Amino acid sequence: MSTTRRIHVQADDNVLAQSMRDIQAEMKLPLAFPAEVEAAAERAAANPRLPALDRTDVPLITIDPPESMDLDQAMYVEHSNGGYRVYYAIADVAAFVSAGDPIDLEANRRGETLYGADAKIPLHPKVLSEGATSLLPGQLRPALLWTIELDKSGEISSIDVRRARVNSRAKLNYAGVQQLIDAGSADPMWAVLREIGELRKQREFSRGGISLPLPEQEIDVVDGRWTLAFRARLAVEDWNEQISLLTGMAAAQLMVQAKVGLLRTLPEPEPQSLQRLRITAQALGIDWPPAQSYPAFIRSLDPTKDTHVAMLTACTTVLRGAGYAAFNGELPAQPMQWALAAEYTHATAPLRRLVDRYTGEVCVALCAKQPVPEWVLSALPGLPATMQASGHRARQYEKAVLDLAEAEVLATRIGDIFAGAIVEVAPNDPRKGVVIVRDPAIEASVSSASALPLGADVKVKLVEADPVKRTTRFELVG
Repeated sequence: MSTTRRIHVQADDNVLAQSMRDIQAEMKLPLAFPAEVEAAAERAAANPRLPALDRTDVPLITIDPPESMDLDQAMYVEHSNGGYRVYYAIADVAAFVSAGDPIDLEANRRGETLYGADAKIPLHPKVLSEGATSLLPGQLRPALLWTIELDKSGEISSIDVRRARVNSRAKLNYAGVQQLIDAGSADPMWAVLREIGELRKQREFSRGGISLPLPEQEIDVVDGRWTLAFRARLAVEDWNEQISLLTGMAAAQLMVQAKVGLLRTLPEPEPQSLQRLRITAQALGIDWPPAQSYPAFIRSLDPTKDTHVAMLTACTTVLRGAGYAAFNGELPAQPMQWALAAEYTHATAPLRRLVDRYTGEVCVALCAKQPVPEWVLSALPGLPATMQASGHRARQYEKAVLDLAEAEVLATRIGDIFAGAIVEVAPNDPRKGVVIVRDPAIEASVSSASALPLGADVKVKLVEADPVKRTTRFELVG
């Protein structure tokens, strides 16, 4: 399966724009911020609460997609005492937003930023999220500065987070940094990040954690032209992700020790779910020795092979049931994030996710040996429901936009034959399933007169591509 092909959509900009507005209207999404929220954001942006501690000496950088302006995190890593030191600055939203003010109330209604191609619906007004609060380069910013010490194996040895003034040195992007790394001309810090990232992945494996390396389906919009592609992740993205996961685990560790806070949880799958996956592997002809653990099996799969993509797709069925658990005085009955094989929380994206502002405040208070603010404690019990609802809305929006893009790409090609691979078969009807088409990069429903061959390379005919209904459907050929 191709992971680099990219197609261009020659659709009318106005048609696509109207289709996006239709999706937003159907879902009753909040678009423009109320006037009082924008006014409050303008005032807040002009009057940040800067902390006394000055850590502008730390040479932080940000690394994100090139178009991103809502920069939540800035990072610097170095060797320290035979191990490593991680500095991770997180945008301090609470330096601009107060509990109960118009910005706070609107953020609690929204829950998180919604992403749909170039139609982003932000959690906070842009004067904050892409301006005064964002960790843009060369700007003095208030931040929650995490300092996490790791031993030589990559295990946490100490944790500290406190408010500080910071100044990011540069706004970098993944592709540019990866090119420098591959050319051997990158700053030495990236070699340290690589060491930490690989060590943390080894720690994850030793804990029994997993990640599914499925190719990512992306929509890009450049000058009004939509493109769809399956994109392979770059190595530097994986290393950077490990820093975010590390910080989420460090935050969870602080909160679990103090028995107050909020965790991101995922229950362990039922044994019969894993047994079904073993049957799927057998059907696909993939060897899964009885003594091999599920995490080790996942790591043996190659996402460039169609049968293995089908297997990875099947494996997503056991990663369901994620939620949030708030607690104060007594730990949740089930505190673990099973896929990480660790306790974990969301703490690194407060510009884009409401809950991170609250978990950050809990951790700052705990490290300062101060009481957790009452406005945080009073909000904790309601946050799981707020985030579950906003997460559901975000997934619906992303899917609707992707469905629109796929149908728009293929609207003029009804009856054409495409090469693809069957990656999913419906458990209640083996004649229905999901096909991944190589060119253009499409994942859509497929049907057949007989049972679909899971994992097989196939030819499929496009029988429906309706941008109005946002549906795309194929039939198996032969």
